[in-house]
This record gives sequence, C-alpha cells and structure tokens, in this order.
Amino acid sequence: MKRTLLSLILLLVLSTAKGESWRAGTEITPTEIASYGIDNLFTAEPISDEIFARMWSKSYKKDCTIPRSELSYIKALHITLDGEIKRGEMVVNRAISDDIVKILRALFDAGYPIERMVLVDNYDADDEASMAANNSSAFNYRTTPGGTRLSAHSRGMAVDINPLYNPYVKVLSDRTIVAPKAATDYVERSGAFPYKIDRHDICCRLFLEHGFEWGGDYKSIKDYQHFEK
Repeated sequence: MKRTLLSLILLLVLSTAKGESWRAGTEITPTEIASYGIDNLFTAEPISDEIFARMWSKSYKKDCTIPRSELSYIKALHITLDGEIKRGEMVVNRAISDDIVKILRALFDAGYPIERMVLVDNYDADDEASMAANNSSAFNYRTTPGGTRLSAHSRGMAVDINPLYNPYVKVLSDRTIVAPKAATDYVERSGAFPYKIDRHDICCRLFLEHGFEWGGDYKSIKDYQHFEK
C-alpha cells in the first residue's frame, strides 16, 4: 500500500513538471528541481490542444502554412540576472527542437542569464511588445521588421535571445530601423552591458556549434538577438 501511494505521488510530481500545469515565467526552487529531476525540466513535446489554443490567431495566424505537427513545444529552465530560476517555454520547428533543448540546458548549466522566456502569444504575438519586454522567443508567423517577406520565425527555425539588449538594426539612407524601438541604447556594441550577446560569449558559441547562423554576422543588417538554422 505504501509503495502504491509512493508511486502515485511520484506520478503526480512528474505530471506537474511535464504536464500542462507548467507555468512559464514562474520561479522554481532548487528543492523542486531536485524532486522533479532536472532532465524532466528540459523537454520537447508535440503542440497540445491547450498550447495550440493559446497560439491560434496570434502567433499561429489563420493563414499560417506551417502544419502544427511540424512544431514542438519546449519546456526549459532559465536563470535571470539576479539569480532567480524560472520555468520557460518556447515553440520551435520540430527539426531544431533537440538542438534548442540542448542549448538551453547548456546555458542553464553555465548560469547564462535569460530574463524572460514565454510564448510571444502572451503579448498577442506583437513582436515589438515581446522584444521590449526582453522576452526570448521563437515561432511567430510574421514578416521581417520593416519588410514584407516572411521571417524565419514563421517556420520556427529562428530563436531570439534577450532581444531588448540585442536589437535588430538596419541602416537606410534616410533612417535607421531599430527593433525593438526601446533598444536604441544598445545599437552601439563597444561597451559592456547586461544580457549583451557577442561572438565570444557562450550563447553565441553554442548556437554556432549546433549549426545556426548568428544575426550579428549579417552584412546588410545586424540582428544581434537572432539565431537561425
């Protein structure tokens, strides 16, 4: 009887860690991590009905041409600059889901700070609002900033990390496009500041090792937050 009760408790704990009760953005304690088992807190899963309902008509537009079956829901932990450990979530293309789980786990193990990691749907799929909140995200069926062509995010093949501090920058003859608009202080990359991505930090190195391109290497634009495969 005791063994059966213990088994039920264990199942309840694991279902809380892995199931739809995952509350991205909430803090988790080291004791909870130990009880769940850290490997259960870095996973890639099919898009459930509950997650798809959050995405529908937001990141997953009604004219979206990407089959739901090609997308994966990532659960991962991340550490903020002040040391809080939080539950995070991300939707990516299934083709890169294993890479993203491994990268996020390695960043967590290294203590690399990521401020926020919730679905862009929490911001009604408004990319500007999500970036201004320094929210790291991936899938969003949308065009490129200031453009008309579909972004790699539309296929879930691109990830943006700490976007407020690592903006998209495009210099035109009459103006400079910065996204998010609140990131103008971080266009100049020579100084040191929190959450900054450059070619030497572990975030950039991990994505490159897994075969991604970094937007900071682009010639016509700079997209310091952006990693694409």
